Amino acid sequence: MRIAVLSETDPAEPRVAAVPETVKKYKALGADVTVQSGAGLKAGVPDAEYEAAGASIAADAKAAAEGADIVLRVRRPGADELPALKRGAIVIAIMDPYGHEAEVKAMADAGVSAIAMELMPRITRAQVMDVLSSQANLAGYRAVVDGAAVYGRALPMMMTAAGTVPAARIFVMGAGVAGLQAIATARRMGAVVTATDVRPAAKEQVESLGAKFVAVEDDEFKQAETAGGYAKEMSAEYKKKQAELVASHIAKQDIVVTTALIPGRPAPRLVTADMVAAMRPGSVLVDLAVERGGNVEGVKADEVVETQNGVKIVGYANVPGRLAATSSSLYARNLYAFVETLVDKAAKTLAVKWDDELVKATCLTRDGAVVHPNFQPKAA
Repeated sequence: MRIAVLSETDPAEPRVAAVPETVKKYKALGADVTVQSGAGLKAGVPDAEYEAAGASIAADAKAAAEGADIVLRVRRPGADELPALKRGAIVIAIMDPYGHEAEVKAMADAGVSAIAMELMPRITRAQVMDVLSSQANLAGYRAVVDGAAVYGRALPMMMTAAGTVPAARIFVMGAGVAGLQAIATARRMGAVVTATDVRPAAKEQVESLGAKFVAVEDDEFKQAETAGGYAKEMSAEYKKKQAELVASHIAKQDIVVTTALIPGRPAPRLVTADMVAAMRPGSVLVDLAVERGGNVEGVKADEVVETQNGVKIVGYANVPGRLAATSSSLYARNLYAFVETLVDKAAKTLAVKWDDELVKATCLTRDGAVVHPNFQPKAA
């Protein structure tokens, strides 16, 4: 059983799919682990640390992937990398398949079994494999740190001999994993925190962290959650009422963090240009949904945009990658927890149960075909 850990080809991706801790665990499962030279450098892991954990180092991707049964990556392999992978290899990564049907078909044509970690079902036994949660948690933390860095004023209330510094007001839009961590971080940093979400269950979670909940709590709000725990698309009437409430609230805030993402859909527009214009000069908006178009009108990927009225809109893409060492460590553990379920521990061989609910939910391609029902060609 051979496992390959490849470098990311996207220069904007500093994370890595395995760390020395998980290399040791793969070795204990009976696997030979090969790491592409330099794969962990941007995440603070030199080749020597992988070697000390029992991995062998390969000079390039082709040498690392040669004969590998399992290939671990952060993002899906590009078309130019697929020829290096053997047919039947299991490629595990964050595949971002929505809107990338051609790339998914290319993996099918290459004969690899592509596993999309972000499609992991939200069930109890899969919690330890939930890459969306592990990465969103860090994104929520980093959003507040980035917002504070751009803000230019102190966050906590300070009573000094020269007078009192008021606490900053931070508003978090979306109280999923990223939003809740943003709330907790902002509270720890001493800000006065409010938050909103369209899911009724979020109210209790927000209040348990010491923040105040802001929402139009009508009958539609009380039924605004899918069985899978995701936010539902709300009616135009509800959106209008919520937007009016939010607009008046945003005008008084110092930092606004937006975290709203619906899987496979463009990010919902939560903050309009008019709302931004109503904010005070020096205020900051941090948009965590910029990779899907953004929640804030005027946001630009990987830029801090300053508006005419002096409001800054922060649109860093790949926010978990801004904490590459920590996010790689958590992502690597997510991957190991999943790979462990694919291995026969007694025989120390690969024994994939293709009908297992975790595999069925995440497997995009197998045996030369796109097998996931959500991504099969329309004619099929």
